[in-house]
Amino acid sequence: MLEKLGVEVSEIRLPHQLDGIDGLIIPGGESTTIVQLIDIYNFRDVLREKIKGGLPVWGTCAGLIVISDKLSDHRPEPLHIMDIEVSRNAFGRQLDSFEADIEFDEIEGPPFHCVFIRAPGVDKMGKDVRVLAKLDDGRPIAVRQGNMLATSFHPELTDDTRIHDLFIKIIQGTA
Repeated sequence: MLEKLGVEVSEIRLPHQLDGIDGLIIPGGESTTIVQLIDIYNFRDVLREKIKGGLPVWGTCAGLIVISDKLSDHRPEPLHIMDIEVSRNAFGRQLDSFEADIEFDEIEGPPFHCVFIRAPGVDKMGKDVRVLAKLDDGRPIAVRQGNMLATSFHPELTDDTRIHDLFIKIIQGTA
């Protein structure tokens, strides 16, 4: 999606690869595995330091779990950087995956088509966290705290680049 928008991208697999990047997306996948790899390759401290120092980060689905401060579950151990408490699989199992068109603050145009796959949910937020999108029942599905963006769903599974554009603006300091 970012390449489609003309952004140079690189995969980050080792801590030294964080040097010189302008932003970081922690993708969906399996949050326990992502956190295990972060710890195996000694990313935890350098990630926390860089993000708290202003490196923009976007956590999508499992990435939301990884950057959270607290989990309702006992594992994995999140990075404790975004002032949110999260439940893994908040919307049910794989069978309960769904799609919905949701109004989204900070992007223009029609509602965003959101794809939820075993999605996490934001249960609690600190006072500096803003809700950008929520389901009809009021549950937040996209939140922002300064340089940190988190979505419960997978924007990369659509052809709509508006949330990726928003993240680029966060990196540029124009959002």
